[in-house]
Amino acid sequence: MSSFVLKMIAIISMFVDHIGYGIFGKFSYFNYIGRLAFPIFAFQISEGYIYTKNLKKYFFRLFFFALISQIPFMLFCSIISSEFSLNIFFTLLLGLSCIFIYDKSKYKSLGIIASIAIGFVAQISNCDYGFYGVAIILIFHIFKNNFINASIFFIIATSIKYLIPIIQYGFYNVYLYLFICTLIPLLFLAAYNNKKGRNTKYLLYLFYPLHLLLIYGISLLK
Repeated sequence: MSSFVLKMIAIISMFVDHIGYGIFGKFSYFNYIGRLAFPIFAFQISEGYIYTKNLKKYFFRLFFFALISQIPFMLFCSIISSEFSLNIFFTLLLGLSCIFIYDKSKYKSLGIIASIAIGFVAQISNCDYGFYGVAIILIFHIFKNNFINASIFFIIATSIKYLIPIIQYGFYNVYLYLFICTLIPLLFLAAYNNKKGRNTKYLLYLFYPLHLLLIYGISLLK
């Protein structure tokens, strides 16, 4: 699978996930499909760091679209919750920052400590996917040349993610299904051929805020 194919899988999965909230206004089976999206986006950030020709522009692009996507994201979130949160581009931006700091650190342990601090910032500021989101972006980068180790640490991080609500609220089958669905992207990432495929630099950046506005509009028609 090329990078283009992976992005399309993630975008379609994300759209199905969000349209479920737009239709039902709450969690639904659509959201199981949606679990495929973020691990692929996290992996793409690691790949983007490696292959980008201009890292400063990459940072700026994520920050710019994080800003313009925030209002559409807040409108979308109002369908299911009144809680304030930051959209996925902020998470991706913080994850990219972790990669940069880790990569430039003379002592990798200090890079990891700094990344943990950034992860807590993501969690406290209520970024989409929070600490977990930042963590798996860094995991994919650290083990970019060892897919088995990347998969192991990704599974560990995902296990912790779903273990926390189980401890808080008790075991429900939904957590097991979400856990399994979140791991499925590993199958797609294993098939990645390190090729770019079609050029779709701005596809996700534009699709993200536009589809959130569309879904919010759909929710108003109910």
